[in-house]
Amino acid sequence: MTWWDSADDDEQPEYDESSVRVRPNPKGNKPRTKTRPGHENALVGRILGVDRGRYTVLLDEDRPGERTLTAARASELRKKAVVTGDRVDVVGDTTGAEGSLARIVRIRPRATLLRRSADDTDAVERVIVANADQMLIVVAAANPEPRTRLVDRYLVAAYDAGVAPILCITKTDLADPAGFLRNFQGLDLPVITSRENDMPVDRIAEALIGHDTVFVGHSGVGKSTLVNALVPEAKRATGVVNTVTGRGRHTSSSTVSLRLETDAGRGWVIDTPGVRSFGLGHIDTDNILRAFTDLAAVAEACPRGCTHLPDSPDCAMMEAVERGDLGDTGQARLDSLQRLLTTFAAPPAY
Repeated sequence: MTWWDSADDDEQPEYDESSVRVRPNPKGNKPRTKTRPGHENALVGRILGVDRGRYTVLLDEDRPGERTLTAARASELRKKAVVTGDRVDVVGDTTGAEGSLARIVRIRPRATLLRRSADDTDAVERVIVANADQMLIVVAAANPEPRTRLVDRYLVAAYDAGVAPILCITKTDLADPAGFLRNFQGLDLPVITSRENDMPVDRIAEALIGHDTVFVGHSGVGKSTLVNALVPEAKRATGVVNTVTGRGRHTSSSTVSLRLETDAGRGWVIDTPGVRSFGLGHIDTDNILRAFTDLAAVAEACPRGCTHLPDSPDCAMMEAVERGDLGDTGQARLDSLQRLLTTFAAPPAY
């Protein structure tokens, strides 16, 4: 007998849809699809910090229902970096209750992106922070000694990212910073000085109101001390400078966003770990020139391929300075630009 029931072995069976055998799905789940949900009801949050694959997110910023929660990154974002300062769309358990875990499903378009590379030959960029609009470069007048080349590199990264730099000199009670500051006299660079027992907290806070400001600086320059003075509840770890090497010890191990509250308004302080090197392998040199708007306009007359360095033939900027077309500060600004371009072109020396 065959598997069908028939009185006549010579009679051919009749087939219909029910006769088709379908192998069951061994996993018992639905077939995979590239169609992803739209998450129209997702909430918008700000990334405050990142710790081993978990993200601290602030929801409903400046609203009565404001709260922080912990979130994980959705699988579709596994190849995308989510960093401090990002604005993200969050779904799932968004109550912020202890033990709850939400899910980040989208990264909102970034206004700025501050990056660095391991060294100048490394084209792989490391994102430091997103959506910052200011950079406070913290440098000590002494102990450790200020490093012009490192500050130059911070400036290059800031100009490339479209972030406005501010220079803060700490420990001016130990040394006069005038000689160091002469290196930057050609830049439109706000400068704030600070003494150990006379920290201008109010002046610094005033410059940060209404801004997302990323703090950068060499280890041991007093960056964490400054952060704690501005945001007392931050309780960022502070360290001392090694008397033998003259180098600071890393105290901050992660990048975090901290809310600055003053009577005059609010701002955000984004504290970063201290670094001893700052690679520029990802930088577009055209962005450096754009930061010098007056020189950039003149540079449009430069020959193609002009590097704008002192040995560049027929550089329109150098010719304009020689004619006096750029006023009394023209030479100083050109010197500053050329030093930044030279810093980018040369290997780092720390």
